[in-house]
Parts: sequence; structure tokens; C-alpha cells
Amino acid sequence: MKHFTEEFRVTNGKKFSLKDFDTAYTAEYKKEDAEKVLEELIKHTAAIQDELYASGQYSLLIIFQAMDAAGKDSAIAHTMSGLNPQGCQVFSFKQPSAEEYAHDFLWRHYKALPESGRIGIHNRSHYENVLITKVHPELVLKENLPGVDSLKKLGSKFWDQRYHSIREFEKHLRRNGTIIVKFFLHVSKEEQKERFLDRIDDPSKNWKFSAADVTERKYWDEYMKAYEKAIKETATPENPWYIIPADKKWFTRIAVSQIILETIKELKLAYPVLPKAEMTRLGEIKRILEKE
Repeated sequence: MKHFTEEFRVTNGKKFSLKDFDTAYTAEYKKEDAEKVLEELIKHTAAIQDELYASGQYSLLIIFQAMDAAGKDSAIAHTMSGLNPQGCQVFSFKQPSAEEYAHDFLWRHYKALPESGRIGIHNRSHYENVLITKVHPELVLKENLPGVDSLKKLGSKFWDQRYHSIREFEKHLRRNGTIIVKFFLHVSKEEQKERFLDRIDDPSKNWKFSAADVTERKYWDEYMKAYEKAIKETATPENPWYIIPADKKWFTRIAVSQIILETIKELKLAYPVLPKAEMTRLGEIKRILEKE
């Protein structure tokens, strides 16, 4: 089985370009083998998820960012399907509420962080604050920030400070045991179009379609620039990005599952060992139970 941890990982944005990543790449895998491969990956991940939960030292924050119809929901559903739901927390971030706008842009994301021992999945994340707000800067004005009362105030200095805030936020989390896995599901504009048409033609998928998605599609180039810039500014060795080919959903799921598994393995987890006194007490309790 091929490992994608290195192949898709970006740890330094200086030479990063989205054009270097093929949206239709599938390595040596074939679609007919995908179900079996994914099943095996989930099986192994479920086994070490139990160790993550038992050790209680680390938490795993998995971030999914992508354009509409790139497959975030299905990737989450398939890659998390075999895990213990008690150890997982999923949050989907929509437009901020009035309460959330009354706090700094990281507040609602900090509140949703996974507890120690758990896996947290963020469908969209704090990166929306340098993605959709970069394409639609008028949204920043809703934050009512000091000194930012017009679009003219949103220059390079403002965005540099926001990238800096994100880097520092993620550094803080890493230092305190939250391992961050950032996925950008890289879908082509042509594939997005086909998936939109499929949602329109298939009655069972009509509910997934929104006219607003097509409106945002008009800003495709601007979004690609925003994603590329965000990844350039926030990819670090400690908190890398993974650029996942997303034109073939079955391969996307394999790549995501493989990287999650490898990330947890790197923690070298083990079940906690009880102190000698507690082990002795367990032996006593066992003898009592056996005599019943």
C-alpha cells in the first residue's frame, strides 16, 4: 500500500503552487479496489483510535477545506465510518452568528476544539477567515474591528496579521497536544461543474444544490489565489497542509484515510500502564470475583 504522507504534504510555502498538484491523480490504485483498501485503512485506524482515547495525551484536529462539491461531506462520512463515535466530534462551520461576530475570528473555532483523546473534524474552519473573506472582503467589516471601517483599510498588513494569528494559534495547539491535519481537497473546475449538474439531474441530490454555489463559482480564480496564498502562509513542518486530489472521490477517501492513520501512528501511542499498587488491587478484585 502506497503512503501519501510525504507525497501530498506541504511544509514550506515558499515554492508552493496549486498547479503542481494533479486533481485527477490516483497513484497506482484502481476504483474497483477502493472499497477493500478503504475498509482495511479504517480497520487499522479504529484500532489505534482506542489507544488515542485511552492515553488522553493528544487530540487530533482534522480540517477539511475545499471548493463546493469537492467531496468534503462524503470524505468525512467514509473515512470516519468505522471509528468509535464516542471519540469523534464533528463541526460544520457556516456563516458566523451575531454572537460569533462579537468575538475575535478564532473564538468559535477554539470552542469547538476536540478534547484530549478525541478526534475533532472541522468541515470548513478558521481558514474561512482568509478565504471567503479574501474574495468577499466586505464580510470583514461585520467584525467591527478597531480601525477597520472601510475596505480601504484591508491592505496587505491586515492579511499578514491574520495569517500570523492563524500560525500562532496552531503553534499553541500543537504545543498543548492537539495534532492538526489540514486537508485541501483539490478539485478541478470541470469536475465541479459535472457534480453540480449531477445534483440537478438526480432528484435524490437536489437538496445538496444551492444557486449560491454557482454564484461563487464565478469567483473560481479568486478562490484559487486565496487558497494558494493561505497555504503558502500557513504550511509549516509542525502544522503542514495536505493537498488531496479530489476529482476521483474514491481516491480522495483512500488518501485522506491513509494520512490520518499515518499521523496517529507517528504519535507512538500505547495503553496506559497502571501503577503497581493499582495492579495489585486489580489482582485482589479478580480473585474476589472468581470466588463468586
